[in-house]
Amino acid sequence: MSAFLDAMQYDFMQHALIASMLAALLCAIVGTFIVIMRMVFLSGGVSHSAFAGLGAAHYFSINPLFGALLAAVLVSLVLARLIVHHRQPPDALIGLMWAAGMSIGVIFVYLTPGYTPDLMPYLFGNILTISQSQLVWMALFTLIVLLVTGFLFQPLVAVSFDDEFSSLRGLPVGVLISVLMILSSITIVLLIQTVGIILVMALMTIPPLIGLTLSNALRGVMLWAFASGLLVMVGGLLLAFQLDLPGGPVIVMSGIVLLGGVKLMKRITSST
Repeated sequence: MSAFLDAMQYDFMQHALIASMLAALLCAIVGTFIVIMRMVFLSGGVSHSAFAGLGAAHYFSINPLFGALLAAVLVSLVLARLIVHHRQPPDALIGLMWAAGMSIGVIFVYLTPGYTPDLMPYLFGNILTISQSQLVWMALFTLIVLLVTGFLFQPLVAVSFDDEFSSLRGLPVGVLISVLMILSSITIVLLIQTVGIILVMALMTIPPLIGLTLSNALRGVMLWAFASGLLVMVGGLLLAFQLDLPGGPVIVMSGIVLLGGVKLMKRITSST
């Protein structure tokens, strides 16, 4: 406890703690929909495609967050259209977008005049370097995600579990899937700041999987996902601070250990 209080004396740790709370909230809500709809690999394609926007933003000297967000939203809309018209986008196309996004991003970065920026913070994240302005934007976009999700919660739930039946009920399935994909792209771009492009898929997946292990009700799943996500984010952050290790990988490994422990305890209790 003393280590936690000592760490909180630093501004960058306070920023990181707030970012952890926001990230846990996003993972609990949007991540749960992604896992239920079995779109985890698809979200990985979106996250890697966002790197093209990051590279282009560096080249044109604009905010990298906006560049990544624009690229992620465009790719999400393309994938949403494929989901609606082809039931599921081809894995080969997702893999192609994955590779193309990374390649385009690297090319733009190395074409940028002057000093070549370090790519490691984008690939693996660095939650300890989140600035106050980045935190404000993260909070603003998190609020947008919460408002949209709250307003469309029941239709999004219906589409997530059975889009064909939702279509028969007259729900605008295409629009709802597009909204969900845009929400996921916003979440992915915000999480890139914490764990990076390579590890963002794990952070989107682990808390919802813990929630699904502990509850059968969707609201219960989201609550458990938020609690476990917050534990993983804050615990991993403090562990990384104490051991002087990169925050993103430590956070993800903490989540994997927690998921394994929850699965093991569930198996033990169910067998007795």
